[in-house]
Amino acid sequence: MKPFPAPLNYKLFNYYGAANPDRVIIAIGSINDVASEVADYLNARGEQVGLITVRLYRPFSAKHLLAAIPASVKKIAVLDRTKEPGALGEPLYMDVVTALAKAGRDNITVIGGRYGLGSKDTPPASLFAVYEELAKDAPKEHFTVGINDDITYLSLEEKPAPNTSAPGTIEAKFWGLGGDGTVGANKNSIKIIGDHTDKYVQAYFQYDSKKTGGVTISHLRFGDNPIRSPYYINKADFLACHTPAYITKDFPIVNDIKDGGTFLINCQWSDRKSVV
Repeated sequence: MKPFPAPLNYKLFNYYGAANPDRVIIAIGSINDVASEVADYLNARGEQVGLITVRLYRPFSAKHLLAAIPASVKKIAVLDRTKEPGALGEPLYMDVVTALAKAGRDNITVIGGRYGLGSKDTPPASLFAVYEELAKDAPKEHFTVGINDDITYLSLEEKPAPNTSAPGTIEAKFWGLGGDGTVGANKNSIKIIGDHTDKYVQAYFQYDSKKTGGVTISHLRFGDNPIRSPYYINKADFLACHTPAYITKDFPIVNDIKDGGTFLINCQWSDRKSVV
């Protein structure tokens, strides 16, 4: 298994993206890996976007933040994974707004968004929606991604997104029943690929509250390039269902398979017989 390359630098605030961006996202944590995938995709198609990763939050250094913001930036979206009821904005958003105001950088439009509340997944579609919102003449001052906010109506529209994972990455997804061996087999599989090949690997396993007897979903990625995809697989090359009963239930099993992908179902049915 190849070691994941160390970052070229590790500052208090790291900028990544186009040399002269007009739109930038500021956030903390693994969402920046998703944002970097989306930024690479957009920049490769002629757009000028970037992101700033916050490495140290407290004490907050306005000086270092300002130094990390390219001079060409006109709009910034600050993403917080928190909700502060009654506040004018979320914590990171308020710090960014204050830092820019004190520095006299009033030529930059700053909007604030929430993501990942309740452990909600944040796929590339959410980041595409944020960059698209920033491109508007009058973007929403506050917004939410990842959910359908039917109370405040601040959700951004998330459209089907292209695959932004590293070129050559193989993505496989397995639906199983807790205790049937699917998760254990997939853990062993990804270990074998990682230990006995020079591939980069990634695995994540979903369980419902029942554990044994409940639904499990295994997400496996491997490839020749570093994997920066901390979100569920939504464009699978290979999709397997190990529990035939799921086919008759309202599970979105085949929604996440790529065009031309392979779907395997472990069952005793004949292809001549309808199963639904």
